[in-house]
Amino acid sequence: MRNKSTPLLLPYPTISNATASFVVVLVTALFLLFLYLTTSLPSKPTYHSLFLSLSSNSTAADHLRALTRVPHVAGSAANSDAAAYVVSVLSSLSFPTHSSYYSVLLSYPIHRSLSLTSNPNPTIYFNLAQETYPGDPYADAAADVIPTFHAYAASGAVTAPVAYANYGRVEDFEALRTLGVNLTGTVILARYGKIYRGDIVRNAQDAGAAAAVVYTDSKDYGGGGRNFFPQGPWMPPSGVQIGSTYRGLGDPTTPGWACSVGDGAACERLSKADVAASGLVPGIPSLPVSAKDGEAIHQTIGGHAAPDDWQGGDGEPVYRLGPGPGIINLTYSGNETTVTIQNVFAVIEGKEEPDRYVLLGNHRDAWTFGAVDPNSGTAALLEVAQRLWKLQKRGWRPRRTIVLCNWDAEEYGLIGSTEWVEDNREMLASRAVAYLNVDSAVTGHGFWAAATPQLDEMLKEASKDVQDPDNSSRTLYESWIASGDSLLIGRLGGGGTDFAAFVQHVGVPSIDMSFGEGYPVYHSLYDDFMWMEKFGDPMFHRHVAAASIWGLIALKLADEEILPFDYTSYALELKRSAKIIKDEALGMRVSFSPLYKSIKELKRAATKVDGERKALKSKLWGLKLRNDPLKVRELNDRLMMTERAFTDREGLFEREWYKHLIYGPSQHDDYGSKAYPGIDDAIEKAISLNTSESRFLLQHEVWRAARAVSQAARVLSGKLT
Repeated sequence: MRNKSTPLLLPYPTISNATASFVVVLVTALFLLFLYLTTSLPSKPTYHSLFLSLSSNSTAADHLRALTRVPHVAGSAANSDAAAYVVSVLSSLSFPTHSSYYSVLLSYPIHRSLSLTSNPNPTIYFNLAQETYPGDPYADAAADVIPTFHAYAASGAVTAPVAYANYGRVEDFEALRTLGVNLTGTVILARYGKIYRGDIVRNAQDAGAAAAVVYTDSKDYGGGGRNFFPQGPWMPPSGVQIGSTYRGLGDPTTPGWACSVGDGAACERLSKADVAASGLVPGIPSLPVSAKDGEAIHQTIGGHAAPDDWQGGDGEPVYRLGPGPGIINLTYSGNETTVTIQNVFAVIEGKEEPDRYVLLGNHRDAWTFGAVDPNSGTAALLEVAQRLWKLQKRGWRPRRTIVLCNWDAEEYGLIGSTEWVEDNREMLASRAVAYLNVDSAVTGHGFWAAATPQLDEMLKEASKDVQDPDNSSRTLYESWIASGDSLLIGRLGGGGTDFAAFVQHVGVPSIDMSFGEGYPVYHSLYDDFMWMEKFGDPMFHRHVAAASIWGLIALKLADEEILPFDYTSYALELKRSAKIIKDEALGMRVSFSPLYKSIKELKRAATKVDGERKALKSKLWGLKLRNDPLKVRELNDRLMMTERAFTDREGLFEREWYKHLIYGPSQHDDYGSKAYPGIDDAIEKAISLNTSESRFLLQHEVWRAARAVSQAARVLSGKLT
């Protein structure tokens, strides 16, 4: 028996050096594997927070001042200089920068005249000029502002009695017809607002008018006759809203395709006669005039008093319908000429998915100085670029490629962006994640946004991280709620700015944003840096906030592993819109069952995708697993491509360029957005014609929309039938 106080000694196994090395290697490998499995890609939220902290009021102000020194209409040398400025800023940030050039048809005035005769009063000859004011810092440069005109207006001379048509909407002309006002051969006087000016002129033409004069009523733009610029923000009495009357998108001579400058003589074009025959440019002459000139014309119109809601100005004189006895003599001669335009791009290549594009866009050209429209947006775009450059210097690389786009000739009909989209249609269809547009970044206070519905929730979440520039104690989200509009997000069916080609021609998920919604000196001589500095954004805090929300959304789309698209909310939106459009067809023999059935399919697919998303975000011991990159890619492709499925290659009936069957422009207002535009057009036709053929067309359009929604559901689910 051994002594209990003596320790028991057992043999201890020895380990060879080779075995020890193997164990070390094995343990190290297991540790590295553990790290791989339990860590995700480098965290992005820190960079996103840093992006928000890198703001600079002075940077945005400096950019805006540089961009608005002189007027820079598309096709001018001054606009080429503005493009060179954008290129220089982006190049200085070491971003790969390039330009694309297109040969397009633009319109310029050669001669304009307008006079008014009303016996026994002497004839009034309008000078059609916008007046500078004492101390105007841009008085010298104002001499280079393009004369007031309507781009693409028909050339001609008309002498005829004048009649008043309110805002020139279809319902306004219908009201005049009901009242027995004969408009044949007249000159229509209409006020700006409510609808696109090109539709005002087209509606006047359809009503039998020989010409149109469109003016800025002081009730709508002049503050009721008080606080004119520079004392206040409102349009001065001589202010005129310049603009295009072209009702199409892109170069009128290359509808549906692009003419790159490098293509030279090989480019196919329509003739000017073909363009005129298309119905997309007016067949009658027109001119824009000031509130002062509009009031003078009103004083010569007799006949029945206009309805109360047609009255404007300060109440004197009472607006009447006419026609006459005032006689308008209008002449216009325009020059439609082929010029070269320039789009500018900077590319920040993605690290993991360089072939997936998040695009940010703003246009550069302006009818005059363009401090609000569009260069508040251009300044914000350059501010975003500078912040992204600072992130890169701190080690950030986006997962997906970010493309910064600066468009040309937007004012003429979204020409620069549309030509580029048409030129790159298939690449964008297969690779574009989203397009984020900011045109006029700042017109005043209050945040406004419109989007395709799958981006709504992400937009709201981003707004929770950005401070309200007008209330430092609130986020944008909190102020949005407090505004009482229940976070109403608009839809992108209209053709008002550069998102149109992305959404309506290709089907790219998109957002359009601004601070403020509309401003009184729109498209006039007075849209200059001084107006912005005094009234639009005196401290340039709103420019900073615009860059912050714009860039943060871009970062979320570029960096998040799984795209933050919500199709459950899209399905709910489609159901709400279907109820509205069905009510419009009340009493017609048409079934909406196919549409409701397809919406249910989309909702089921969205629920399935939500489950897949949750599965990919599963956790092990509270630590996030690294996802299978092929599964992530496949899911993201479905999320990205679902919006494409809402398009149809045949496009809308008699509006073939518009391919999106869920969102498109109103038939009678290019600015207006319509849900199910094909069905809406067919309802209007069925009401007016009341024929079996028109009712058949309506049912056909319901089926077309239903098939598009069903296709979207299949893409989202990722399953073949």
